[in-house]
Amino acid sequence: MLFAIICTDRPDSLELRMATRAQHLAFLELNKAAIQFGGPQLGADGKPCGSLILLEAEDRASAEGFAAADPYAKVDLFESVIVRPLRTVFRDGQLAE
Repeated sequence: MLFAIICTDRPDSLELRMATRAQHLAFLELNKAAIQFGGPQLGADGKPCGSLILLEAEDRASAEGFAAADPYAKVDLFESVIVRPLRTVFRDGQLAE
């Protein structure tokens, strides 16, 4: 099942994000088989202010466990984390079946 993990950074936390980035990227690399898409959300100033990951997981508990294990989550970077199941309707330029 596909899950959207939508994270919003705490205010004024860019320095913490950048200090933890290498560990976060290593975590993503370890889990790359399950990640369909991922990247930072950008604020009006063009700087990262959150994260978005589309994750293939067995169930919601697994997706929530993934989100909690992210080094960014472990250093309390996020103000909020939303985990929602997602159904693909459009992908790679085509309607999904």
